[in-house]
Amino acid sequence: MASQLVRDWTGIQQFPTATQNKLLELLGKLKQENVNTLTILVMGKGGVGKSSTVNSILGERVAAVCAFQSEGLRPMMCSRSRAGFTLNIIDTPGLVEGGYINEHALEIIKRFLLNKTIDILLYVDRLDVYRVDNLDRQVIKAITDTFGKAIWQRAAVILTHAQLSPPDGLGYDDFSMKRSEALLKVVRLGARIKKQEFQGSTIPVVLVENSGRCNTNEGREKILPNGTAWIPNLVKTITDVVSNGSKAIVVDKKLIEGPNPNDKGKFLIPLILAFQYFFVVKRIQRAIKDDIANESRPLWELRDMGLAKRRF
Repeated sequence: MASQLVRDWTGIQQFPTATQNKLLELLGKLKQENVNTLTILVMGKGGVGKSSTVNSILGERVAAVCAFQSEGLRPMMCSRSRAGFTLNIIDTPGLVEGGYINEHALEIIKRFLLNKTIDILLYVDRLDVYRVDNLDRQVIKAITDTFGKAIWQRAAVILTHAQLSPPDGLGYDDFSMKRSEALLKVVRLGARIKKQEFQGSTIPVVLVENSGRCNTNEGREKILPNGTAWIPNLVKTITDVVSNGSKAIVVDKKLIEGPNPNDKGKFLIPLILAFQYFFVVKRIQRAIKDDIANESRPLWELRDMGLAKRRF
């Protein structure tokens, strides 16, 4: 694969000054921790706002977004550099087609990611979806089967379409909390994460509004109905996850293809052979020798051996 073209991150200049300063401060903290490259993998179902979120983070339209067109099947990586720091964002096609996991798209994603290191997974869904179902669980399982459980230690859940009025008279924060809890429960079930695993760490949830109807504050920063400036909050969450002490995910051939079934249990072979020799073969040999020793020999054999008495 040809090396990725890295361009200057000019899109950051499209943000309000307050947002620019916060982003540069957050990325500067990563540089102080000797993190000079950050690779973000964006995954989820189709039509949830993955590409729009990529565009919002970079401050430029790098991923095509159209409500009336299906997503392309090929992932896309955009690389931007600023003050010695490189930001890579990988946008991927939706993982669901016709109500089922799109295995073809998943296979393409896996091959695209070969030999890359994933610093954080952004799992994208919508805030304005009121229920979770078995399909959500299947998507989580597909991601887990591909990258392993450890990917969720390096993950954040992104809920788009966050500029909304909650139903049933719920407060905005109450509604977003209930939606977040329901989705995080599906993540734990789909990834088969047990209670004792990932103790002391939780998957953060970030609310996002990519549309032009998002409100702004006095500094022209895009804010949610609860007043949160969401772009700096999203980047802060990303840097917090990257700095949480977990390991980045290296996508190698073994990870993609999984363990070789022919290698399963190979380390037990010497133990099995040793057991068979000492507890089976040796016992059989001993029994054969005992049978030979106790066997009644015919008279002619004893006579030839000089053990039989001669009769006169």
